[in-house]
Amino acid sequence: MSGSPITAIEAIPLRIPLKPDLPGAALWGERVTAADSLLVKVTTDDGIVGWGEAFGLYGTALAAHALDELVTPLCLARDAADITALSDHVQRKLHVFGRGGAITYALSAVDIALWDIAGKRAGLPVSTLLGGGDGRAMPCYASLACYTEPDRVRAAVRRVVDDGFTAIKLHESELPAIAAARDEAGPAIALIVDAGCAWTLDQARAVAPDLHAVNMLFLEEPLWPPENFDGLAELRRSTALPIASGENIGTTMEFERLLDAGAVDFVQPSPAKVGGITELRKVFALAEARDVAVMTHSFYDGPGLLAAIQTAAALGGAGAMIEWRWFDLEASIYGDALTMTEGRVTVPDGSGLGLDPDPDVISAYRFGV
Repeated sequence: MSGSPITAIEAIPLRIPLKPDLPGAALWGERVTAADSLLVKVTTDDGIVGWGEAFGLYGTALAAHALDELVTPLCLARDAADITALSDHVQRKLHVFGRGGAITYALSAVDIALWDIAGKRAGLPVSTLLGGGDGRAMPCYASLACYTEPDRVRAAVRRVVDDGFTAIKLHESELPAIAAARDEAGPAIALIVDAGCAWTLDQARAVAPDLHAVNMLFLEEPLWPPENFDGLAELRRSTALPIASGENIGTTMEFERLLDAGAVDFVQPSPAKVGGITELRKVFALAEARDVAVMTHSFYDGPGLLAAIQTAAALGGAGAMIEWRWFDLEASIYGDALTMTEGRVTVPDGSGLGLDPDPDVISAYRFGV
């Protein structure tokens, strides 16, 4: 498939406030009152526009700087259709700055946008380009902020259960908060606990009986540091806790080491962190070869979320679930075009990622970095 040269790459930071009626939201000790996102708009010389997203949160300005100063100059004038070659070119040129972090987040956004362009040029959804799966409804789990206090955790859990979710992810590492969530949700709701790399191996072993008692679908990122793959494998072996990890991994070689260590029941590549769809599909292949389920990390609301949906629909199999960040924001990047109904999201069947960001939302919530 021939393409057209890339003529422009634009970073578009957004800040969308949370609704104020559920106070106490935080992410590992930092209060959250708004969700920051970094959208990236890529334009080709024949006028096709693709949209990507870089993982940002508190580091949005850093990812935007990496995009503008390092990644974009290596992408301009290159063929938008030769995505694999462009990704390899950028990685080789910038590897001296590290194989992960803000530079890789910026590359992820460009890569996702190029897949969006490829789908638009072909008139097909990305999921079809990857082998099928568009148009079906996929189960989601509500990925909550950290609320710490059991009463606040209960209030958040009640809201998402009432919204129709049948699976919930907590960002909690305190046992009273985790127990309160299970009590409020009831036994029929699948519960995921993201501990945020809170524990040593010995500490995780000590709380394992309490974690077994809440009957988790999986325990995510339990150990510090997150690259302690042997520790994760030992925790999994010695406690029989179902373990998930991968959002902090930046290369496919690291994913291969994680999988070969026998460290996880679920592997969690993050499309807006790992290098976009080009690298994401490699992780799916690695996991399939080792019979490990992929549960994509998609703690964002824009094209990174759509990249996870499109890729999981094509490659994820029957058990794939989508992480749906439940921040209860004032506005959605896609307006009313992307919604969750009874715990499921329909894979957009438009060309490319299936949807473009709502220009009115961009206009209202764009901010300077």
